[in-house]
Amino acid sequence: MAGYVLRRLLLIVPTLLGILLLNFIIIQFAPGGPVEQTLAHLQGMGIDASSRIGSGPQSDIAAGSNSGGGNGYRGAQGLRPELVAEIEQLYGFDKPAHERFLKMLGDYLSFDFGRSFYSDKSVVQLIIEKMPVSISLGLWTTLLTYLISIPLGIRKAVRDGTPFDVWSSSVIIVGYAIPNFLFAILLIVLFAGGTYFEWFPLRGLTSPDFDQLSLGQKVLDYFWHITLPVLASVVSSFATLTMLTKNSFLDEIHKQYVLTARAKGLSESGVLYGHVFRNAMLLIIAGMPAALISIFFTGSMLIEVIFSLDGLGLLGYEAVINRDYPVIFGTLYIFTLIGLLLKLVSDLTYTFVDPRIDFESREA
Repeated sequence: MAGYVLRRLLLIVPTLLGILLLNFIIIQFAPGGPVEQTLAHLQGMGIDASSRIGSGPQSDIAAGSNSGGGNGYRGAQGLRPELVAEIEQLYGFDKPAHERFLKMLGDYLSFDFGRSFYSDKSVVQLIIEKMPVSISLGLWTTLLTYLISIPLGIRKAVRDGTPFDVWSSSVIIVGYAIPNFLFAILLIVLFAGGTYFEWFPLRGLTSPDFDQLSLGQKVLDYFWHITLPVLASVVSSFATLTMLTKNSFLDEIHKQYVLTARAKGLSESGVLYGHVFRNAMLLIIAGMPAALISIFFTGSMLIEVIFSLDGLGLLGYEAVINRDYPVIFGTLYIFTLIGLLLKLVSDLTYTFVDPRIDFESREA
């Protein structure tokens, strides 16, 4: 097993490299990068040669106007070539693409992800600031999803074909068909002052006076704010996991070893939880890393945007909109690394749940 773990860890390196390279190439063809945005901003403000603008990175640029700006940027018309070159150097675009990519890889080896182009903070600092919101939303979503889906899926498998299975499947299909962001809008309309009731807050994870509240009031305030975002996140997640659990248990229930266990006189609960459960849960465990990544990072983006939760999803969305490349590639690197490590943990959990599984011998 040690050899298998070592090989999987070594495979992470080329996988990360390939993902970063592919996304880096795509970014090179995406219009509206930070240089173009800065040039368009300067053109829109009509800045003369003696003025300086704003704060942050753009405050370091001396802006001037000249009708002879010979460069490849459409937004650079009327700006001095020296100014355009200064802006390119400021954002690191004065070097060829391959040199920028190799420098980025070298920095990432030491977990130096650079600084945001627009917030004047390091990428690591931004991630640390936003992480609690996404972890909070992801943990409660994951907990509720598994607490609902696994018992419901088992009950549906045991009572397959009964009225309970039929009507619960109808509810699950509706939940699966409704995207979580659309359900979030529905919750806002119904319960957050959109049209009908104003029972829950619309924005943020805590109230403005959160620091002045007592401990009990803080707990209630926290759950008051997080109820609607968690409900919106759980809807689509629990539907998929419930059907996966049901089908997995149904597949195991009809196998020969279950008939043998029943013939020996074991009770239905003893057969179900003593024999079927461990084998059926293998499929659930296999999908856990993807589910965690989806809930924590990918699936929460629209929920965070809709409910104005300042988490990693909103950070990634704003980074893409603003072409904040250090944040884009830094978060991509970290999330991909976490996903690959979670996949390895999933394989190790396989062997813990069922010692008969040996990945090392299968590779040999």
